[in-house]
Amino acid sequence: MENKFMKDYIANRFTMAILPDPHMGKLYSKVIETEKEIAVKLSPQEIVSKSCMYFGSSYEGRKAGTRDLMGITHKPPIVIDPGNYMFFFPTLASTRSQCAWISHAHIQHYTAADFDNTEVLFTNGLVETIPVSSSSFENQLYRTAQLRTIITARIEEEHRKMNMLMFPKEKQTNFIYEQIIRELNKH
Repeated sequence: MENKFMKDYIANRFTMAILPDPHMGKLYSKVIETEKEIAVKLSPQEIVSKSCMYFGSSYEGRKAGTRDLMGITHKPPIVIDPGNYMFFFPTLASTRSQCAWISHAHIQHYTAADFDNTEVLFTNGLVETIPVSSSSFENQLYRTAQLRTIITARIEEEHRKMNMLMFPKEKQTNFIYEQIIRELNKH
């Protein structure tokens, strides 16, 4: 049965959830992607750490970034890859073996299930029960949305600055357009 497990995995834009999967005394992962499920011989935390490194930062660096941007120190959401808008949040403290990692982009809906569980409807129609209260899940979802908004705004601002440098004529056109809009809004 051990040979059914992949030895390595890097989170990608199709990764919806990385769930703990205890197997014969070891902690592995069940990775849910949009089109398939993958069993991996790494813990969810190991997958998240390797994925951060793959995209140019350490997990500790991603946590520090969230802390500096938002002041969150407990169960911080992280951006694994800002270029592909890969934002994930932990369901519990990342040091706990039961901690799962959920992709913010793939959550369509969630509801409280039985005691301290949340049913999550993913964008592909899959429903998965996550062992965390719906209030905690909702808090993590909102914190991740805030992180996503902050980082996306910064990326877009850098793109605007770069476009202004590369296309100065468009800068004049945009300025004139904005002035016209302001004047129209006054009336």
